[in-house]
Amino acid sequence: MKNYKPKDFAELLGVSVKTLQRWDREGTLKANRTLTNRRYYTYDQYLQFKGMNIENDKRQVVIYARVSTKNQKDDLQNQVAFLRQFCNARGIIVNQCIEDYGSGLNYNCKKWNELLDEVMEQKIKTIVVTHKDRFIRFGYDWFEKFCKKFNTTLVVVNNEELSPQEELVQDIVSILHVFSCRLYGLRKYKKLIERDEEIAEELQDGNKSNRGAESQDS
Repeated sequence: MKNYKPKDFAELLGVSVKTLQRWDREGTLKANRTLTNRRYYTYDQYLQFKGMNIENDKRQVVIYARVSTKNQKDDLQNQVAFLRQFCNARGIIVNQCIEDYGSGLNYNCKKWNELLDEVMEQKIKTIVVTHKDRFIRFGYDWFEKFCKKFNTTLVVVNNEELSPQEELVQDIVSILHVFSCRLYGLRKYKKLIERDEEIAEELQDGNKSNRGAESQDS
């Protein structure tokens, strides 16, 4: 499992590094030591601190695989096969395998949201993915911290071959399309503003002319 530097572990617990150092001296939460005598902490220590029973932890280990379209079904199966092999090689028992279709930019994917719901319900121990962008295209670090708050670990195998580059291109094109539409809308709005200013100037000029005519009549 992942090891943490004191600064990262303190942030995870919501305390200061000085508090960790004090707890280490007092024996409240002993730090591990590297060969060079540097402090580090483990995820099991985090679970123990949160009062989680590690030995009787019955939460699920989930494989999560995703591709953008149904046409990439072979890529999806390759992800699943690779992740199962990865877990088997490490003696990790997989309880659930989620195969999802949809863009990594889409935060409304049904299966992905159902998985997050289970995380919040304290049902998920570990989520295993081939690459960060298989879980979510942007904002991975935020979601990793979110999962940690519910004692769930995100394991990223970092297999670049199972992260199709064409999907990244498609997502970038989608983002550019959204912003180009917004810019087009702003241009239309700008034209309306300019038109309104022209009308306002015409009205002001008209009022000045009327006031001038009234002065001459008087």
